[in-house]
Amino acid sequence: MKQRLKRWIFRLLGKDPEGVVVVFETGDSELCRRMAEEVRALEPARRHFLVTPRNADEMRTLLRRYRIGLAVVMLGRQPHVLRRMAYRLAPRKILAYNTRLERHHLRANLASLLFWRGVPLDRIYLRPRWWPFPQRERSVIPEAASVFEGRACSAERRRIAVLSPYLPYPLSHGGAVRMYNLLRELAREFDIALFAFTEERARAAPDVAALSFCARIVLVAKPRYREPRWSTLLPPEVHEFRSPVMRRALERERAAFGYEALQVEYTQLAEYGGDILVEHDVTFDLFGQIARRERTLSARWDYWRWRRFETRAVRRFRDVVVMSKKDAEMLGPRRASTVIENGVDLDRFTPAPEPSGQNLLFIGSFRHFPNVAAYRFFVERVWPLLRDKFPEASVTVVCGPDHLVYWRAFADSPEPPADPRVRMLGFVAEVRPLYEQANLVLAPTTVSAGTNIKVLEAMAMERAVVSTSSGCAGLGLLHGHSVWVGDSPEAFAAGIATLLADADRRRQIALAARLHAQRNFAWTALGEKQLAMFRTILRDRVR
Repeated sequence: MKQRLKRWIFRLLGKDPEGVVVVFETGDSELCRRMAEEVRALEPARRHFLVTPRNADEMRTLLRRYRIGLAVVMLGRQPHVLRRMAYRLAPRKILAYNTRLERHHLRANLASLLFWRGVPLDRIYLRPRWWPFPQRERSVIPEAASVFEGRACSAERRRIAVLSPYLPYPLSHGGAVRMYNLLRELAREFDIALFAFTEERARAAPDVAALSFCARIVLVAKPRYREPRWSTLLPPEVHEFRSPVMRRALERERAAFGYEALQVEYTQLAEYGGDILVEHDVTFDLFGQIARRERTLSARWDYWRWRRFETRAVRRFRDVVVMSKKDAEMLGPRRASTVIENGVDLDRFTPAPEPSGQNLLFIGSFRHFPNVAAYRFFVERVWPLLRDKFPEASVTVVCGPDHLVYWRAFADSPEPPADPRVRMLGFVAEVRPLYEQANLVLAPTTVSAGTNIKVLEAMAMERAVVSTSSGCAGLGLLHGHSVWVGDSPEAFAAGIATLLADADRRRQIALAARLHAQRNFAWTALGEKQLAMFRTILRDRVR
């Protein structure tokens, strides 16, 4: 009876009683095409119409005869005339997509407002802990923890512990490379208990290569932090690693394993306390660069709370390790810091003859958001200046495991733009063959702190590097001698063009870079600095 009444009313109004689906092209044409295809698959039984800027007037007249059951729009930062048209024609039937191709039915509620403002779909229902109304999701702290025995302990070696936000193996990004090599150097003199968070259920045994020099490995499942990132005084990255399970594991192993000193890797773990804090980068410097570029309230808020947290955190540790003199100066004159630079395995990364061709290589895990910004800078602003001038040039990009997940978290699109001459690789277990195949290595970093291990690897492999100033900061390289530096898109593209066209110049820069790496960045010498710190700390402590 209800359906018959509805059909009678709509016929009386001169409209077809069956609701139609209308897709409004209110964004990038390729994304809107994919949006329309997905909606057609979701609603195959309905009649579909597509409204574009070219046929808008014609469709406005045509749609008067139909009842709109679903109006599909692509949200964007700029107003769009077709979006306004959709809101007028079917205000209660709007299915909105963002540029990540996530979808949400717009309603008069807070979740719809957040989605409309660009908040990712999986975060629009998150509410702060202090929210007065019921929360849809709450943070989850898994109880999973596992202990694995490694190398046998010796009565002649004293025992220390290292706390990390992840297991530093496989060597898929710079932080893992640094920790792995310095742990190996520490193991020459100490028995090491390694505490690490894992995104898995902490049941599978870690790789044997990591166990070979650690006496004990304790894996704790990482908490699932489910609050809005703006809602707390502490940076959200600190909350992501707050785990009572890890605190209990540290106390339990202090009694059972008997470690005498604790080194904490990364600032976000500083709340756990210890003897040495390793600042892989001065994090407030990174967020300060973003705040100066974006000039938004959220960027300034991130910078303020990171600066507040980090400047307080470094005061609680006896020693603070930084990557460069610039980082030490940033922490201020009242905080004495030890500079232990990033290094490179000179036995593993040895020079290889350069092949013919115009092969460019960019290595940077998308898990670290400055690498997403660096890739976007290159592919959106530099590569268009080179693509036509060098038709034989190709680009290989190593973007780490689960790179699409991190891309969608940091970028406004579902995946990087497709290009037949750009090869995207996820996790690569062995990167040496990629350096051997490359003619130039790129470091197009636009925001950065610390120092870049991938630049050091390229130097050791005797490959010329084209970098921004931040991409090679803290390494003591000279423009035109051991690296080519270009900060604007035009300057960066000019550096690539110059070195692709001049093989002799490219070879001279590569050779100078290799010699610089040999003199300054061997892990053995850097490991001795870290050993000296622990010797000093343990000298006055009773075993």
